[in-house]
Amino acid sequence: MSFSECRELISEGDTVILYINVSQIYALEVTPKVSNKHGQLVDNVFQTKYGSLKVTDLIGKKFGSKVSLSKGWAHVLYPTPELWTITLPHRTQILYTPDISMVLTQLEVGPGSVVCEAGTGSGSLSHALLRAVGPTGKLHTCDFHKERVQVALEEFTRHGFGDRVTVTHRDVCAQGLGIEGEADAVFLDLPKPWEAIPHGVRAIKNAGGRICSFSPCIEQVSRTCELMKSIGLREVTTLECLAREFQVKTISLPVISRTKKKIEVQDPDVAQDEPEVIKKQKIDNDNEEEEASDASDKFENNHEEIPTEKENNQAKIESVQKINDIKFRTGVTQLKMPGHTGFLTFATIPPDLKRPEIINNPCDSAE
Repeated sequence: MSFSECRELISEGDTVILYINVSQIYALEVTPKVSNKHGQLVDNVFQTKYGSLKVTDLIGKKFGSKVSLSKGWAHVLYPTPELWTITLPHRTQILYTPDISMVLTQLEVGPGSVVCEAGTGSGSLSHALLRAVGPTGKLHTCDFHKERVQVALEEFTRHGFGDRVTVTHRDVCAQGLGIEGEADAVFLDLPKPWEAIPHGVRAIKNAGGRICSFSPCIEQVSRTCELMKSIGLREVTTLECLAREFQVKTISLPVISRTKKKIEVQDPDVAQDEPEVIKKQKIDNDNEEEEASDASDKFENNHEEIPTEKENNQAKIESVQKINDIKFRTGVTQLKMPGHTGFLTFATIPPDLKRPEIINNPCDSAE
């Protein structure tokens, strides 16, 4: 199937992504017939806002091709975990690409890794993990809901991941993850992760590994961190991924002029810088009383003329500033940042951790 291997042409049974626009993206199964509400087999025709598409017509076309609808057109894309996350049928709340990318990075998941996942849900994270571990890796995923386990198993098989994933129905908090000393990383998406952390530690290889807990509430995070630290886990870190939207706008900023202009006065020895009336006045020391009296008269005359001249200068400065305003395009963020899904708490299991003691003293240490 196209999820697990690269192919150029679409084959019967493939899952493809029908892209109409950014708000209309759909996942389709390329099958000739489907059952209607009466249980009868009919031609597989997919209806969209821009008309219908006969799904069997996609067989033999190249991924990325432009296909015609009865009232428009669309593109048929190669399925990826990111596109599957957008279009998958929701059986539970799911993790989205920002959180998934952080999980894969912090857990250091790569080709050949063995990963345990508690809480399969809708399989959004599972598909990303399966792509990351590659054909030489393994994913052990489990869920307490029996029907969801069966649907997820069928879905993984259709997508070509059947040989690298095991799906089991179990209560992780009571029964554990089903393996011991084999995993490189453990991911927990549970209401009470502190009850499953000891089992997660036991599943990690003796050489050590990483563990992650996903929780929507900070109270769950606080309790989880306390247990992680109490049993000797290291590098306990909680992260939150938020979506920040930037709007492109044109901004106009005035240029601040620092130019100082001297105002002429009757006495060339008297000068001033705007906006001060007189900064410095020179007086001839040889003619003490007469020169001092003349300078005082000149000061008063100039003081009366300055307000009008200052107004003219201010008007000129404002007109020049309007012409010289700097205009540029930039990104402006919103005051609020919606998009919170939960907190990701990561920790490292060191090789020298005394695991039997942890398992013999389970979750009660967090009470």
